[in-house]
Amino acid sequence: MQSTGDVSGSSPSAVDHKLAMQEDEFHKLADETIHDLLEKLEEYGDSIQMDGFDIEYGNQVLTLRLGDLGTYVINKQTPNKQIWLSSPVSGPSRFDWDATANGWIYKRTGVNLVRLLEKEIGRLLSSSPGAHHPGAGQARAWPRSASSSRW
Repeated sequence: MQSTGDVSGSSPSAVDHKLAMQEDEFHKLADETIHDLLEKLEEYGDSIQMDGFDIEYGNQVLTLRLGDLGTYVINKQTPNKQIWLSSPVSGPSRFDWDATANGWIYKRTGVNLVRLLEKEIGRLLSSSPGAHHPGAGQARAWPRSASSSRW
């Protein structure tokens, strides 16, 4: 006879939110995050001058081109309930929604998707002589958005 009790040894805090999350909730959270990123990147792009800076969003894929510095690709992976990131700095990463952290977290490192992008893009652009804010002589810091708790 098989036991019906929890034999995995996992505690309630180790709940896999991916399994508990309904697909419509995943779409809502992922779409909000990607659209918030799109708005933030467009705002940032409007504030700097950089050859090759381009943002595209289509077919649920957000692409940020930073000229010679590389390209970021961010997209939803519905079957896995994840957001995937391809970064010219850190490579590929898969982010899961963490309700406790109220954000998309890469389980291997514990890093938040938005914080990782802020850090990497900020460093790339601040070290690039081709990216600058008019009148400031260097890349401007990412704008903070008060409208989203994930920023």
